[in-house]
Amino acid sequence: MVYVVDDFRVSTNQLVPMQKNSALFVSVALLSSLLFGQLSAQNLRPPAYPLITHDPYFSVWSMTDKLTDSPTRHWTGKPQSLEGIIRVDGKAYQFLGAVPTSYEAILPTGETQSYTAQYTTKKPTTGWEKADFNAGGWQTGPGPFGDTPEAKTKWVTTDKDGIYYRREFTYDGKADPAKLLLSINHDDDVVVYLNGTKILDKPDYVSEYVNLPLSAAGQKALRKGKNVLAVHCISPRGGSFIDVGILNPVTTSIIPAATQTGVTVSATQTDYTFTAGPVNLVVNFMSPLLLDDVDVAARPITYVTFEVRSQDRKAHSVQVYLSESGTMATNTIGQEVVLKAGQAPGLIFQTAGTEAQPILAKKGDNIRIDWGYAYLAAPQETGNQTANGMAPGLKEAFLTNGQLPTDTKAAVPGNKPRAAVDIAIASVLDFGSISKSAEKHLMLGYDDLYSVQYFKQNLRPWWRRDEKTTMISLLQTAEKDYSRLREKCKKFDNRLYSDAKKAGGKEYADLCALAYRQAIAAHKIVAGPKGETLFLSKENFSNGSIGTVDVTYPSAPLFLLYNPTLLKGMMEPIFQYSESGRWKKPFAAHDVGTYPLANGQTYGEDMPVEECGNMLILAGAIAGAEGNADYAKQHWKTLTTWVEYLKKDGFDPANQLCTDDFAGHIARNANLSVKAILGIAAYGKMATQLGDKATGQSYLQTARDMAVKWQQLSMDKTLNQLPHYDLTFENQNDTWSQKYNLVWDKLLNLNIFPKELTQTEIAYYLTKQRTYGLPLDSRKTYTKSDWIVWTATLAKSNRDFEAFIKPVWKYVNETPSRVPLSDWHETTNAKQVGFQARSVVGGYYIKMLEGKLSK
Repeated sequence: MVYVVDDFRVSTNQLVPMQKNSALFVSVALLSSLLFGQLSAQNLRPPAYPLITHDPYFSVWSMTDKLTDSPTRHWTGKPQSLEGIIRVDGKAYQFLGAVPTSYEAILPTGETQSYTAQYTTKKPTTGWEKADFNAGGWQTGPGPFGDTPEAKTKWVTTDKDGIYYRREFTYDGKADPAKLLLSINHDDDVVVYLNGTKILDKPDYVSEYVNLPLSAAGQKALRKGKNVLAVHCISPRGGSFIDVGILNPVTTSIIPAATQTGVTVSATQTDYTFTAGPVNLVVNFMSPLLLDDVDVAARPITYVTFEVRSQDRKAHSVQVYLSESGTMATNTIGQEVVLKAGQAPGLIFQTAGTEAQPILAKKGDNIRIDWGYAYLAAPQETGNQTANGMAPGLKEAFLTNGQLPTDTKAAVPGNKPRAAVDIAIASVLDFGSISKSAEKHLMLGYDDLYSVQYFKQNLRPWWRRDEKTTMISLLQTAEKDYSRLREKCKKFDNRLYSDAKKAGGKEYADLCALAYRQAIAAHKIVAGPKGETLFLSKENFSNGSIGTVDVTYPSAPLFLLYNPTLLKGMMEPIFQYSESGRWKKPFAAHDVGTYPLANGQTYGEDMPVEECGNMLILAGAIAGAEGNADYAKQHWKTLTTWVEYLKKDGFDPANQLCTDDFAGHIARNANLSVKAILGIAAYGKMATQLGDKATGQSYLQTARDMAVKWQQLSMDKTLNQLPHYDLTFENQNDTWSQKYNLVWDKLLNLNIFPKELTQTEIAYYLTKQRTYGLPLDSRKTYTKSDWIVWTATLAKSNRDFEAFIKPVWKYVNETPSRVPLSDWHETTNAKQVGFQARSVVGGYYIKMLEGKLSK
């Protein structure tokens, strides 16, 4: 459990020495005892706070310490705004979300408004960028331009001159040029001119719209009346896209913020506490991802509970407002959304969804869902309201009278589709007059209709696999389950934290609590073609792949611990891919597609030793967790093909990628060789479990023989250095790497490598620690926090384990990269190198597997 108190922090170096009989000393001592006794073990500051966490699309976070310091965001960083306001005796206080910055378009981009432009893909004559140039021979077409689904006019990489386009617009002179922003999305190199003056020359590409300050040259070139923006973009590689506009940020009125007094993050819940005038407010976000009940864990429903309490025991009139932006159901802010209201026995609700409903039409990494429907539901009881409409009108009505509007101020004109950023669905919970305490709740849900495409077949989410369950009936079931799940989540969160603390200490428990929801929510639980459970991961901000084996591998400990069925659901697509005949190679595939389209591997390069080793080790781990090799038996022919590959090519790997592909290709990788050896050993142990002792002993002996040779080849031979094992078999001078794959020798009780070897490595690693963790290897100072925990689990003593964990905890607590936990960071300054919100932090749970996989 992690806990932050915003208003009162005490440091031991602030406590002044005093006489022990001093009354002040007694007071300070008592205060510090209370503070440190209750809070010092719970003071991790997460880089981002989980609010809604269900799957790669339905995932909303607060990325600031105070809930009102910024808009809430999808894990990708795009605003998906939740706003919360409490009204006490007629006075309003904001407690959730900042008002997202709104913009007046001086020259709109295609993200928010359609437009046409003159363009050519042939190099034009001199002066094409000037305002008075005659572009009469150019084509006219709608922007943006490119080869993505968002592009309205096709432009491709093969156009060697790139694309040139011109847009005219009128500037009325009212907006301050110094405050204007150039909004741009480009792939690749772009040059922008305003009235013939170059105002931007930007190489490379971005994968989303970014707002840049209008340059001094641009401010000077802008003139009242007619203006011409001219753009040249070239795309010599990859995809193509260009769109440029000019925006004016619009200042909106600010509502006073409630005073945030604390925030607590546990495995399934995040609690914020506030004071709002004479009333205390607790806001609880609960995503009941209870893995012992897949039906509950698969429900895309988060409960938001509000508890209000009078501080002075006097009666106070209290109403709570919560709204959800239409962007919750879109990929971009300009997509048009339709709103609907509804009710069912026991519930009132609102929905928002795109008019177009392009089901499973997009794939990729930095993408949000734009099909299906966002839901906001409340119990049908006195004081509860829901409504939809224009976002400012909904809020204005609440601020004025504590209710949602009954007139047309907030209504969408003509009830027509509107840009997502302009509209919202909202609820008001009226507590009436309270003198003690009261509690109400609502539910936020998402019905994605179809979740993934699996080898050309669209699959339903697990919760609606029977085709009869609707989102309305699911919300009704969830409402009936509310009290039970609150109690169950509370007990589970406490038990998880206690178990983790017992296994690895307070800092380790903090990390596990923070990682829990993130690890699960980077997957989607769907019903497979035969009704089987599939648990498909997305490589968030690494490449967007779906069902990646070397993401499954580091994620696995969490699911081995709490429900191996889900780990099977992560592995099953790879098995089915091979056994269907679609994947014909003698080693395991890297992935089954790009999320959400699982139609076959899309990663550009194989990782044969990596993926075979991963699949064999994880099959062995499932056998250990369940006490039998029944699951492996179902896929024994495939596992045998893979183990034979490792026997032939795994010990001394050729130049290839491993799971740490960001580090580049490497030959004779010693850590990758360990994985191959232990994959072979895991196969041998499973053969023995299946009753084939001769085969089991044969493969186990092969692994032991390889381990002996491994030590000879990888032992560092540098003089005057602590003994350790090198990065590769090349006998390079004083190289090293974390041999995190060795952990399975210990956990599966394989006994392939001598125990002294791992302790030699541990002793050496402890000399290589930096401020924010142990580097991945001798090549760079960056690291992977999941692998550090695996390496730490090799340690014999709790002291050594905690010595590796404390710098990771310090990284999480101090990183300036305010995003859902990144697993790839710099050990020198705690900055994110890449990746965020990935499932691999489930690997933190590996320490808790000790003694649980050798049944």
